[in-house]
Amino acid sequence: MRVLTRIAASAIVALLSSSCGSDNPAPPSHAGPADIVVTSSAFADGGLIPQEFTCHGAGAAPPLSWSGVPPEAAALALVVVDPDAGDYYHWVVLDLPASSTSVTDPASVTARNSHGSTGWTAPCPPSGTHHYRFTLYALDAKTGLPDGTDTGDAVHAIDEHAIAHGTLTGLVSSSSG
Repeated sequence: MRVLTRIAASAIVALLSSSCGSDNPAPPSHAGPADIVVTSSAFADGGLIPQEFTCHGAGAAPPLSWSGVPPEAAALALVVVDPDAGDYYHWVVLDLPASSTSVTDPASVTARNSHGSTGWTAPCPPSGTHHYRFTLYALDAKTGLPDGTDTGDAVHAIDEHAIAHGTLTGLVSSSSG
């Protein structure tokens, strides 16, 4: 029985390790100044993301808003990545209107995340405390990419067009819930 338990534990560790995004592209470089201020009414920068926005709760995306987008921005992109899990992408939103101040625009495009789906994937770290970086990029042009675009293509397009950015970091512990 102990041998089976060890084998099962080894298989779980291998599965979790392989799903942590080791093949994910590096997040977009932070081209341009960090002039954009990203905030959430649910948590402070460097604070704990409430359980309701994780896999231990309803798993909805936390409310986000921003200010300080440069007037020359033509579009915005939002990238949520967990660097503690090998740059695991939880959400990649492209071509938000430059005038938007939150992620509520249905005209935006969603690239595939590291889970292989589009849209938000709730944080659920397998161990320890993970950092979730919500970075908004101001772009000098729309990416023009379609829904379901590959994460790497989306990151490349953001890199090519980023003129400013801002980041909000939230924490989630595996012991939540």
